[in-house]
Amino acid sequence: MSDMTMLRIWILVAGIVLVAAILIFGRPKKAGQGRRVARGEDARAEPTLGQQLESELAMGDGAGAPVQEPLDLPGVEAPPAQSELGRRTTEEFDKIVTLYLAAKAGQALHGPDIVVAAERAGLVYGHMGVFHRLVDGHPERGPVFSVANIMKPGSFDMASIHELQTPAIAFFLTLPAPLSALDAWDTMLPTAERMAELLDGVVLDEQRNVIARQRVAHIRDELRAYDRQRQAPPLTRPGRW
Repeated sequence: MSDMTMLRIWILVAGIVLVAAILIFGRPKKAGQGRRVARGEDARAEPTLGQQLESELAMGDGAGAPVQEPLDLPGVEAPPAQSELGRRTTEEFDKIVTLYLAAKAGQALHGPDIVVAAERAGLVYGHMGVFHRLVDGHPERGPVFSVANIMKPGSFDMASIHELQTPAIAFFLTLPAPLSALDAWDTMLPTAERMAELLDGVVLDEQRNVIARQRVAHIRDELRAYDRQRQAPPLTRPGRW
């Protein structure tokens, strides 16, 4: 694979992963917005995962990048949700932190190897056909983070896992999580590093650069601030004299 092809792939990765995360976990709640309700008397049928992915990329959500080979995106059906394990307790979120585990240049990650590495790293296969890290003893709290394929449709089909090859997988920390943001990050990064070791891959940040100590420190500062903000008591109006 040429350097130009790899560059084109990584230009598209961030947008595709972000859209996939939104489709899997729901959309962020806007200020003053309540839970989504059906319009009219009958609820509207939701478009499939593939249709939404195509539509949002066409509108420019893919980091402004055009759809190119090899990530051509014909309509695909969402995989059946055969398991509720790892399903979020709410569709609302306000922040996503992403890491990538990429194959080295000229190589690919293979499905069976991904499954073995995920199991060794403490992940479970579940909701939406992706891998999740759960809170020990409390799976009902939802995923600490999840791991998806960057290739369409984002899931890992176990019926054809021996045929799967992908340039990278993505780790999603969707906040709020069942742990504090900082604790969730401190769980996700070592897991990504462990799987990278097992798969002979490399961990990249959200900008598709090899993750460095300075970037890790910056992310931890951001998540520490996020936790402080969520723990701060709500502002109240001062009482009258």
